[in-house]
Amino acid sequence: MFEATTEVRVRYAETDQMNVVYHGNYAQYFEVGRAEAIRKLGFTYKSMEAMGIIMPIVEWSAKFIRPAHYDELLTVKTILKELPVDHRIEFFQEVYNEKGKLLTSGKVVLYFLQADTREKTTMPRELMEVMATYFN
Repeated sequence: MFEATTEVRVRYAETDQMNVVYHGNYAQYFEVGRAEAIRKLGFTYKSMEAMGIIMPIVEWSAKFIRPAHYDELLTVKTILKELPVDHRIEFFQEVYNEKGKLLTSGKVVLYFLQADTREKTTMPRELMEVMATYFN
């Protein structure tokens, strides 16, 4: 299993009239978590695109448990429970407040696609080799 965490501070523009983070912003928090998790493995979305691989989201779900508010420092935990073996990669994500309380949990599924043909493909070999060390 692979886990990574990153922090995000809630900006005023991300809250609604109730001083609560608008639910749509969690998609961006999840994205920051995924991008930073991949960066911790030594890769970036940009480097994968340079290899000719794109990763569109095909499924996204979230459960909202507690609200987040303006200026709170959130921790986004990104978890890979299984090593991808085909064109799919599933990220499980959780958002915690500064007190360690779980605010939101969710799952994001992305596909590995060839950028030029949009055909399904597998994870780049270089990323697979690094990621595999967490699943042995």
